[in-house]
This record gives sequence, structure tokens and C-alpha cells, in this order.
Amino acid sequence: MLQSAVRHVTVARNSIGFRKTCSLPALIQIPRILFHATARVAHGSGKDLKNAPRINLHWIGKKGEEFTTDGIVGESILEAAHRHEVELEGACEGVCACSTCHVILEEPVFESLEDPSEEEEDMLDQAFGLTPTSRLGCQVELSQDMDGLKIKLPSATRNFYIDGHVPKPH
Repeated sequence: MLQSAVRHVTVARNSIGFRKTCSLPALIQIPRILFHATARVAHGSGKDLKNAPRINLHWIGKKGEEFTTDGIVGESILEAAHRHEVELEGACEGVCACSTCHVILEEPVFESLEDPSEEEEDMLDQAFGLTPTSRLGCQVELSQDMDGLKIKLPSATRNFYIDGHVPKPH
């Protein structure tokens, strides 16, 4: 009875909001490799960060202006930017589905991070002003040893969803 009542399931939405649907028998046959399995590919960190230590983050803005904010150990660079209204877009809201949170890190910090996932590398390929030390801010989790980190924002972003759309944190 359930099988006849539920014939299609929404699997995902693409970047302009259209739903991808498939029948239940087809869904059962989808290989597991199509689903994300990396730790940071998530909508927010899902961690309780109220009592987590804070570090200093030094930003270099799109026009070269410099300013400092704090970051909470355990949150992503994108989450820290949104908390302080730093002009770092994050159109997909941190699920590694765009390149609008592209940041440029100092080489020692970049080298200390885990290698980016294949999903992150695919998104970075679309980023404006890609450098050898580019990462997506939604995929870099802040740690205590990043205190004093310099984060450079590229001069522009490529947003294939809505040019200029800047989501507000929830």
C-alpha cells in the first residue's frame, strides 16, 4: 500500500531550485557514491560552540582594507564571516555547492590543512581569482593553532545562482 501511495521522492534541488525526483525503485538502485560523505560538507557545523575558545582572524577585504574579528574554534571561516558581517557571500549557505565563499589563506596554514575533498576542488575550479592557497571558507574549520590567521577575500565572486545574492545567517 505504501509503495503505491509514494511513487516519487525528491532527491535534491539544483542551484536554481528545480527539484530532482526519481521513483522509489530507482532511488534504491542509486549507488552510494552519489551521496556526500565528507565531514565538513554540511549546513552549519551542528556543534555547540558557546564555551569554545576564540581566536583572532585578520581579514584583507576585496579592496585591500584590513580588519580583525574573532573566530570560534570549531566553526568554519564562512560562519565566522557571517557572524561579523564580513563580505563573504556563501550563496549555498555552507554546503559546498558554490564557490562564493572562496578565500585565500597564508601558505603555512594552507599546508597544515587536510587536502580538500573532490567536491571542494570541483567548486574551486569555478572560483574567481583562484590561487595555489585557495580554499572554500565553508570547508575550513577554525582551530586553536590558527590564531592570528590572515584571510584574504578575492576581489570578486562568481555566483551562478543570482548575481549579487548575499544570504543572511539564520
